[in-house]
Amino acid sequence: MLVEDFDYSLPEELIAQTPLANREDSRLLVVNPVDQRLVHTRFSHIGQHLRPGDVLVLNNSKVLPARLHADKLDTGAKVELLLSRPVSEYEWWALARPAKRLRLGSRLRVVANGMEATAEVLEVAEEGLRRLRFEVDEPMRDFLERVGEVPLPPYIHTPLQNRDRYQTVYAREPGSVAAPTAGLHFTQRLLDELAKQGVEIHHVTLHVGLGTFRPVKVERVEEHTMHSELYEVPASVAQAVNRARAEGRRVIAVGTTALRTLESAGAGGTVTAGSGETDIFIYPGYHFQIVDGLITNFHLPKSTLLMLVAAMMGTEFTKRVYAEAVAERYRFFSFGDAMFITAHAKAQVAGA
Repeated sequence: MLVEDFDYSLPEELIAQTPLANREDSRLLVVNPVDQRLVHTRFSHIGQHLRPGDVLVLNNSKVLPARLHADKLDTGAKVELLLSRPVSEYEWWALARPAKRLRLGSRLRVVANGMEATAEVLEVAEEGLRRLRFEVDEPMRDFLERVGEVPLPPYIHTPLQNRDRYQTVYAREPGSVAAPTAGLHFTQRLLDELAKQGVEIHHVTLHVGLGTFRPVKVERVEEHTMHSELYEVPASVAQAVNRARAEGRRVIAVGTTALRTLESAGAGGTVTAGSGETDIFIYPGYHFQIVDGLITNFHLPKSTLLMLVAAMMGTEFTKRVYAEAVAERYRFFSFGDAMFITAHAKAQVAGA
């Protein structure tokens, strides 16, 4: 299977640069891959396409303000850091740009908003990754809240006016370098409305890592390796999902991160509570164990997220759906519009 098979043409003006004033005002494309029916509507009307008893699973990971600007102590050279994963309180893996300036033992200074910290490179890894030890007079996460910037994706060129608009309203667990963007469309009002209509709402955690920013560099899909990410499934959520499946009710993931969490924790057909790491890579040919439907945004060409969507809808039908979204001028990517895939295609075969 070729990565090139997951390419499509997207006019640059359809890449959403800013969030809408009201989260619920996003457009929604409801897709049924079984009968290949499409419905154009608004996200505020999603309740019309959900059923009492549906289990809606959301990712409550919170985006860290993990982008820092630093100077090398010896030369004053500027370096940008994107902290990706903690090793301990003051020790973090980070993506450095330009990485070639940071060798083993290099020392950095971060100064912003009247705060200062120093850092030392403890380990050099491939693809620009560096393990850093910070020296700062407060908890590291407090320091990041004071001086860090929200790491917006590289295709967004407009500064974010309100940091909270790159967080879901239910974000609780800090640890992601990118938002689980399918959830950005929900307001608390809408969630309360869905709960009143009988939709079960549950939360898992998957901390989005640097892999979300990295392009697929191989030619064949099967040769790509995913970066591992941390996840957690509470016991109450595992029980609710397993009960729904036993009773024939739908399990719907809000976002590819929630889907990957459930499929990782339910590899044997039953969701197991607990925490762990996952590098699960879902592409056409994958047989879904747990999830019946998916609420998601429109994804980048040749991305692993688009391949996941194609695994659920079938590759050729996915191309048709995306062509329709382009023709209808939907807004794409993180701040863009949404799609609700109500079921996965019956034939899970490559190129279906």
